[in-house]
Amino acid sequence: MNVRYVLLFILGTTVVAHAEDLKSIDSYRDAAAKANAQLTIPDWEQTPAAIEVAARDAIKKGNAALDAIGKLDPKKVTFQNTLVALDTLGYEANNIANKATIIKEAHTDPNMRAAAENAVKTLNEWFVGIDYRENVYKSIKAFAETKPQLAGEDKKLLDETMRDYRRAGLALPPPKRKEVEQLRKQLAKLGTDFGTNIANTKQPVVFTKAELEGMPEDFFTKPGIKTGDDAYTVLANVTWQFIAVEENAKNEATRKKLYIAHDSLAKEKNVPLLNKMLDLRNKIALRLGYKSWDDFQTEPRMAKNGAAAQKYIDDLVAGIEPKFAAELAELQKMKQLDLQPSGNSAFATPRINTWDWRYYQNQLKKQKFAVDAEALRNFFPFQKVLDGMFAIYQGIFGLKFEQIAAPYKWIDQLQLWAVSDAATGEPLGLFYLDMFPRDGKFNHFAEFEIIGGKLLPDGKYQRPTVTLLCNFPPATSDKPSLLSHNEVEILFHEFGHVLHTITTHAKYARFAGTHVPTDFVEAPSQMLQNWVWDKRVLDSFAADYRDPSKKIPAETIQKMKDAKLATAGVFYRRQFAFASLDLALHGPHPENASYDCVGISNPILEKVFLPIDPSTTFVSYFGHLNGYDAGYYGYAWADAIAADMATVFESAPEGYYDKQAGMRLRNEIYAMGDSRDVNESIEKFLARKQSVQPFLKKIGISEGNTSTALMTGNK
Repeated sequence: MNVRYVLLFILGTTVVAHAEDLKSIDSYRDAAAKANAQLTIPDWEQTPAAIEVAARDAIKKGNAALDAIGKLDPKKVTFQNTLVALDTLGYEANNIANKATIIKEAHTDPNMRAAAENAVKTLNEWFVGIDYRENVYKSIKAFAETKPQLAGEDKKLLDETMRDYRRAGLALPPPKRKEVEQLRKQLAKLGTDFGTNIANTKQPVVFTKAELEGMPEDFFTKPGIKTGDDAYTVLANVTWQFIAVEENAKNEATRKKLYIAHDSLAKEKNVPLLNKMLDLRNKIALRLGYKSWDDFQTEPRMAKNGAAAQKYIDDLVAGIEPKFAAELAELQKMKQLDLQPSGNSAFATPRINTWDWRYYQNQLKKQKFAVDAEALRNFFPFQKVLDGMFAIYQGIFGLKFEQIAAPYKWIDQLQLWAVSDAATGEPLGLFYLDMFPRDGKFNHFAEFEIIGGKLLPDGKYQRPTVTLLCNFPPATSDKPSLLSHNEVEILFHEFGHVLHTITTHAKYARFAGTHVPTDFVEAPSQMLQNWVWDKRVLDSFAADYRDPSKKIPAETIQKMKDAKLATAGVFYRRQFAFASLDLALHGPHPENASYDCVGISNPILEKVFLPIDPSTTFVSYFGHLNGYDAGYYGYAWADAIAADMATVFESAPEGYYDKQAGMRLRNEIYAMGDSRDVNESIEKFLARKQSVQPFLKKIGISEGNTSTALMTGNK
C-alpha cells in the first residue's frame, strides 16, 4: 500500500472528490446546530452595482446600530447594549468589507475589482468615523463609569475599547479631535491606493536565451515566458519568476536589470503617495500626544513603544554581524572566482550587491552542501504537498478537512473546504484555496479573513470563513506545479494562519483568531515552518513526481539544514534591514519637515544589508508599509517566540506529530486569539517562562555577541 495513503489514514482524513460528488454545506447544518453554531458560505456580489449597494447597506445598518447605542439612557446602559452591541455592528460591517477586499484582490473582472476598491475606501472611512461618534462614546463611557465587575474577556473588551477611544483622540478638544478624524480618513484612502498600485503594477523585462544562462530548462516552458524567437519575458512583479532568475541567472547584468525593475515597481505612484502617508501618520501621532507613529502603533503590541522595538532590532543587527560578515566573505570568494577564474588575489575583492546574494547563496548550497533548489522541486508537486500538509495538520490538531461545493467561484480552480473537529464532528469553519497567479490578482502569499468568528446575539457561534490567496508556480503542459522547498515552507506557514482563524473560540470579533498583537500574529505560523525540515514529515509527502518511490535522502535534508544555518546571517540581516527602515520611516520627525521615504530607507538598506542601486525605490513596492507600518520588526519578534514554541514539539514523544502538543497549541494559542493577554497564552503553551535562546541558536548568534536584554528574553 502506498505510504502516503497509510499516513493519511493514521493522521487524519482528507476527502477530495470530483466536483459532481462534492457535498453541499447543507450536510453540515445539523452538526452545526447541535453545537449551537453556524457555518456560512459568503453571499458574493455578482456586479459592480451590487458591491456598491452592499457597502451602502452595511453603513446604513451600522449607523442605525450606532444611533441606538448613542440614544441610550445613561441609567440604562449595560454591557450588552454598549460594548457587545459595538463589537457586533463593527463585525457585521467588517464582514462586508472583507468580501469587498477579496473581490478587489482576486476577481478576474477589472470592473469588479475597481468597484470593490471604491467600496473598501468607503467602508474604511466609515470605520474611522465610528470612533468619533460622541454620543456612542458617551454611552460607552457611562457604562465604564458604573465600574462594572467584569472579568476575563469581558473586562478586556471594556478596557481596550476605552483605550481605543483615547487613542482616537476622544479626550482632545472637539476641533483637534475633528482634525485627527479627517487625517485618519485621508490616510485610510491613501493606504488602499498604495496597495492597489502594488497589485496593478506590471513590469515585463525581456531577455535573450544567452542572458538567461543558468536558468533551468523548464523555466523557458512556463506559460508566457517565451514571447519571440529569442525573446523571453520575465515579469518582475511575479514573485516566483523574479526569485527564479535572481537565484539562477549567471549573468550579473541580467540579475541587476531584473532587480532594478523589481525594486522600482510602482515607483511613480507610490513614492509620492508613501510620503503623504508618512506625513499623515506623523501628524496623527503628534496630535494624539505621541512622539512618533512607531510609539503610537506599538503601544497596544507586545513591544509597547518604538524604542523597545528599535533596541530589539539593533541588538539583533549587532549580534548577527560576525556571522553576516563571515557569510559575505564566503560569497565574495565565489564571486571573485567568477570574475577571475585563475584566483589571482591581486584583484580587489568584489562586492556582493543586492542583486547578487540570492545567486551566490544558491551556488553555495549547490557547491558546498550539494543542495540543488531547482532539482528539489521534483519532490514537491503541489497537490502532494497540499495533501501531505492536510494530513499532518489534521492529525496533530484533531481536525477533519473535506472539500465541499462552492455555489459561486471567481475562478474555475477555486476550492472550498470545510473544517470539523475530528472527535465530535462539530463544524469549525470554511476555507477557500486560490493558489496560482493571474493578472490583477494579489501577488504575494496571504490568508484573508472573510467571515470572522464571534458569539452572536442569539447565542450561536458564527464559525469563520477564510481564503488563501497565493502565487505558486503553475503547472505546464508536461509537468505539474512544482514547489521549491521555500514555497513548501510558505504553504505550511500561511495555512497556519487559516487554522489560527478557524479554530477560534473568542467571544468577541476583536479578539477572534488572528486578531492578536501584530508582533505576535506571525509566531504560530512561523513555528509551523519547522515541520518542513523534518525527515519524517517530508517522507510523508515529498517524493519525486516521476518516481514516487524516490524520497529525499536523509543526508540531503541534513545538508539543507546545514545550508540554512550557513546562510542565516544574510537572510536575517535582510529582515532586520526591513525592520530598521520601517521604524526609521515612522520614528520622530519634525511636523513641518517633508518626507523623503527613499532618502530615509535606501541608506538603511545599504548600511544594514547590502549595496543597492541608487535609482531603486524598494519602499514603493513594500506592501507591509500599509498594514504592518511600524510593525515589520514583529517578524523577528515573533520569530523568537516561534522558535521557543517549537521546542514543545521537539521535546514531545512524537515530535512534530505529537497530538498532545498539537492540541495544546490549538487550545492555548489558536482558540484563545487575543481573548487573554498573549504572554499568558504563550506561557501556558510552553508551561514555563519565555526564552529567546532557541531563536539565537537558530540564527547562529553566540552569547558573546548578544546583549543581556536579548539573552534573558527581555524584549
